[in-house]
Amino acid sequence: MNIRLKLNGKMISEDIAPDLLLIDFVRKHGCKSVKRGCETANCGLCTVLLNGKPVLSCSVLAARADGQEIFTLEGLQEEASEFISFIANQGADQCGFCNPGFVMNTIALLRENPDPTDDEIKSFLSGNLCRCSGYEGQLRGIRDFLDSRKGGDR
Repeated sequence: MNIRLKLNGKMISEDIAPDLLLIDFVRKHGCKSVKRGCETANCGLCTVLLNGKPVLSCSVLAARADGQEIFTLEGLQEEASEFISFIANQGADQCGFCNPGFVMNTIALLRENPDPTDDEIKSFLSGNLCRCSGYEGQLRGIRDFLDSRKGGDR
């Protein structure tokens, strides 16, 4: 079957197998930030933005993305760079494996809610598995970023 979609701003038209997962499609097109983790839609490592909303690409058929717009971290570097250093400054990127999923969900959160509470941040990021940090570093980093936008200290 043929699908046509926009991936990180680039139109792609391709014949695919009907059972091809979106994770395999985007990785084939060079989006290596989208990672395999649990393959049960529980860890968040495969998060992409589909029409601006975070989805777990390991549980979506590529055919469902036909006519849609997909962004991965590769296509959102400028937006991500605004806050990723705040997360790194908190030591929340210990092994780094979960970072792309956290970053993608943080971008989606901040687009939807530019001034979330700590509970809203925790709720939005709860689908991301991190075995190293315990999530507090990510929360502090996001909070520091939000405070800096309001003119607070970094």
